Amino acid sequence: MANPAMEPGNGAGAEAVPVHSFLENTGKHKGIFAWILSTDHKRIGILYMISIFSFFAVGVCLGFLMRLEMLVPGPTGKIFNAQEYNALFTLHGVIMMFLFVIPGIPATLGNFFLPIQIGAKDVAFPRINLLSWYLYITGAIIILLSLFGNGLPDTGWTFYVPYSIRTGTDVTMAVFGVFILGFSSILTGLNFLTTIHRLRAPGMTWFRMPLFVWALYATAWIQVIATPVLAITLLLIMVERLFHVGIFNPVLGGDPVLYQHLFWIYSHPAVYIMILPPMGVVSEIVATFSHRTVFGYKMIAMSSLAIAFIGYLVWGHHMFVAGETQTAQFFFSLLTFLVAVPSAIKVFNWVATMYKGSLDLQPPFLFLLAFIMLFCIGGMSGLVLGSLATDVHLTGTYFVVAHFHYIIFGGAIFIFFGALHYWLPKMFGRMYNKKVADWALGILFVGFNMLYFPMFILGYEGMPRRYFAYLPKYETLQHISMVGSWVLITGLIIMFWNLLHGIFKGERCGPNPWGGTTLEWTIPSPPPTENFETIPIVTHEPYYHPEADPEIQREPVPVAK
Repeated sequence: MANPAMEPGNGAGAEAVPVHSFLENTGKHKGIFAWILSTDHKRIGILYMISIFSFFAVGVCLGFLMRLEMLVPGPTGKIFNAQEYNALFTLHGVIMMFLFVIPGIPATLGNFFLPIQIGAKDVAFPRINLLSWYLYITGAIIILLSLFGNGLPDTGWTFYVPYSIRTGTDVTMAVFGVFILGFSSILTGLNFLTTIHRLRAPGMTWFRMPLFVWALYATAWIQVIATPVLAITLLLIMVERLFHVGIFNPVLGGDPVLYQHLFWIYSHPAVYIMILPPMGVVSEIVATFSHRTVFGYKMIAMSSLAIAFIGYLVWGHHMFVAGETQTAQFFFSLLTFLVAVPSAIKVFNWVATMYKGSLDLQPPFLFLLAFIMLFCIGGMSGLVLGSLATDVHLTGTYFVVAHFHYIIFGGAIFIFFGALHYWLPKMFGRMYNKKVADWALGILFVGFNMLYFPMFILGYEGMPRRYFAYLPKYETLQHISMVGSWVLITGLIIMFWNLLHGIFKGERCGPNPWGGTTLEWTIPSPPPTENFETIPIVTHEPYYHPEADPEIQREPVPVAK
């Protein structure tokens, strides 16, 4: 295997010429307008990053308040009443799911690095790319406006009917905001698909693409195909609330189970929108810090498509106790176990890549190791819920909450943090404090497991999810979980302070501080405005590390001056 390289004579090894960093204002707009009116994919990625992490901070605060509500058992001496707790739960879920995790890596790091990794100067539709960010902000504002209506929406982030139709809170506004966010997701997916199909550099065949690009490609298909189902479903809720048409409301002859089918037909593939890009990041990090070619490159690439395809067919495992036939339960359970196979292939190949590799325990690689452990716990607990017999006992309990957070927070968000530690030096040309990063990861890891692992036990013992009060027998585990939330938030504060300090005041680093072999590491840090002076010509597959195979002689990777 060999790393992607640019042919001589295309500008990579030519004489040094002045290049302008994308951070410099060289266009007609100045100040903030140079950002919010920019069509540069890198600036749009940073706009998304600022927006997404701002909402993440709000979501974390709401989650902390929910944990604080669990301080003592029973309804006495509580901070919130039942309706207020439901409102907190709903807002926390909507923000974390629709404003943070789902756009997450694709909208931020995907926007920033996808064109660079395939040797393009921008995405296929730069103006539509900017429009997608405006739609994201518009949807977020509409959701926040629902706070000032008839009360905070209190339906849960799933907007389950018939309650979402009957409640007097301003559900219509919140649902409309999520509806707008769906268009942002669809436009991003269309942009990525077209960019990958049409703008790959000469010589970059499908199996010379970095695995992060493969993951974004599979994710984009889910965004384009599955998101319209959610949009139609939410539109039907608005129609039913405004015009009292009997679609889901059983009083008017509607079927509330139909809503569950339509919602989960989107929302389970949405889980793979959340987890496939992080899996692509893992493949990048494991190759760089193992100093080895990725084991089973084609299998990892194909497993991303397999996860995307099978993920459309497993939605019914959310509804085992909703009145499905035994035949439907059998097939949905079988498909749940089948979708675990391509995920297991990825984990096996990542571990095989590390085997006999020259491991470099830098912060991004440590985040990767934490991800693999937490994701495996979440995945195995998912098989417990995918089994009919155990799901009947555990559905609707804290076990589901624990499983969900081990997949989403322990999986997608942990490796999102690892990706920030991996690529921020490339984006801004400055390095954070690595020792502080290691300490932050340790605190995050301990806090996360203290917070969520007791929930597995709570769920097994019968503690229902979404309850604002609980029996005294659950008090000890609730206290452990609450203390874990404090530890976790401490780790988050340390980590983000360290990253921000590194961005503004960290030591300057070169174009390739980690020894990466994909195209983004061949250009300056921060990247130039148009990425490449001329489009590179790719001659080799990604991830080749010559020190891991000294018998094969390859030309060194040229670095753009």
